[in-house]
Amino acid sequence: MSASRVLYQMARADFLERVRRYSFLLTLAFAIYLGYATFAGHILLRLDDYRGIYNSAWLGGLMALVSSMFLSLVGFYIVKNSIQRDQDTRVGRILATTPMTKTFYTMAKTASNFAVLASMVAVMAGATVVMQFIQAEDRHIDLWALLGPLILLSLPCMAFTAALAVLFETLPLLRSGMGNVIYFFLWSFLLVGPVSVVEKNRPIPPSAYLMDFGGIVSTMGQMQSAVRQLDADYKGGSSLTVGNHEPAPPKRFVWQGIAWNQPILLGRVVWISFSLLLVLIAAVFFHRFDPAREWRLRKATAAPSAAEESATTVEHGSRAEPATIHLTPMAQARPRYSLAALVMAELRIMLKGKRWWWYAVAGGLSIACLASPLENARGGVLVAAWIWPILVWSSMGARERRNETESLIFSSARALPRQLPAVWIAGVVVALLTGGGVGIRLLLRGDFAGAEAFLAGAFFVPSLALALGVWSGSSKPFEAIYTAWWYVGPAHHTPGIDFMGVSAASSEPVVFAMAAVALVAVAYWGRRVRMGYA
Repeated sequence: MSASRVLYQMARADFLERVRRYSFLLTLAFAIYLGYATFAGHILLRLDDYRGIYNSAWLGGLMALVSSMFLSLVGFYIVKNSIQRDQDTRVGRILATTPMTKTFYTMAKTASNFAVLASMVAVMAGATVVMQFIQAEDRHIDLWALLGPLILLSLPCMAFTAALAVLFETLPLLRSGMGNVIYFFLWSFLLVGPVSVVEKNRPIPPSAYLMDFGGIVSTMGQMQSAVRQLDADYKGGSSLTVGNHEPAPPKRFVWQGIAWNQPILLGRVVWISFSLLLVLIAAVFFHRFDPAREWRLRKATAAPSAAEESATTVEHGSRAEPATIHLTPMAQARPRYSLAALVMAELRIMLKGKRWWWYAVAGGLSIACLASPLENARGGVLVAAWIWPILVWSSMGARERRNETESLIFSSARALPRQLPAVWIAGVVVALLTGGGVGIRLLLRGDFAGAEAFLAGAFFVPSLALALGVWSGSSKPFEAIYTAWWYVGPAHHTPGIDFMGVSAASSEPVVFAMAAVALVAVAYWGRRVRMGYA
């Protein structure tokens, strides 16, 4: 069988295995929602007072931007598990016995990831056609103007995302939850980087096209040029807003679509080349499922010590015979339940494995919350203090399934009403230890509204982590959702989604307190379902 056919079959098998999961249906549902949000005006592309007529060119460019920006973020967290899944299912050990090279394997995984992301882009393309009919501003369909931006802008973006997910899985540091957090900031840089080198009312430099990961410069740059030709007073402003509540731009113009010039096409070729380069780099770091290169496997398969062997056998000359073991009867005492002891046990498990420098940074942030000026502590230090323990919170609710200890924990007496509240309280304790200085100072100053906002945030964050962990069985959803929410909401003081209440204007303590209660109830119900009570 030829190498290309083997590559196709491996990618196809991996793709089919994914599309048969409920998570893939949720992925497609998200893509459909993006199309609906664009149609309903919740996602709006505006150029100051202008927007384009909903023709094939405008909708194609708009959907290309939406898919490149949002699918490259959500899609990364969806596909970043292909190598880990082969390792968990022991399929990787079978593949390791074949003549398959490491480069061949990383190429197949990248192709599978790309197929999943490309299917999401295909759903967006179908939604674009439907949207043009429904909007009824221009029902004449120009297929190339409609689909060209999705093919030439979105698909190279998806290819790079697919390759980057494979690279992250092959690097020890980035394959963990820390990699999920790092990717969000890398994604933000990839989108904003090329825009930052473009000056208003100036020609776009060729380097901006080469850096144009999501196609923002290629699309909006030509849209802005079209508006300048219509209105000399146009200031060059442009925005793609999510959750738009502002009135629609009053002015319309007809945009003819992207002129595919050499700098734009060269930029797309560059990103495809970067994708292939990432595949080769990932092959260098790929361990090929070798247990000798995985310390956890070495630890799990370590030989028993001499003391352990002597506990079960007694040597008589050259022959080992079973030892006579006398067990001491246990006292018939009624076990006592202590919530405080259980919370401390959960807290120790959460913090187990953290290095000294992690505690040093957490302690420094906690002291800064007490010592820095209150406005700075509330608006800046607290934001940093509550992103630092993200990997501690992300294990809540998912640790039992990941470590395969559900059968032990769920079979204990009253596990549901005891263990789950203890986990939640331990998460709240982490929030109070890292950022509690702000809450104390707000109370001492008599700012009870600010203290309420702080407590609502301290309850909301672990509640969100617990609900997502219980229902998904993974720490990845919380790491992705919380990082994005933290960045858009508290870090930018955005009213309505600022769960930390970093300023009085952006605080919504009642909303997030009620949300925390609802999330705890959702987590409780999910655990009941998992334990077979519902």
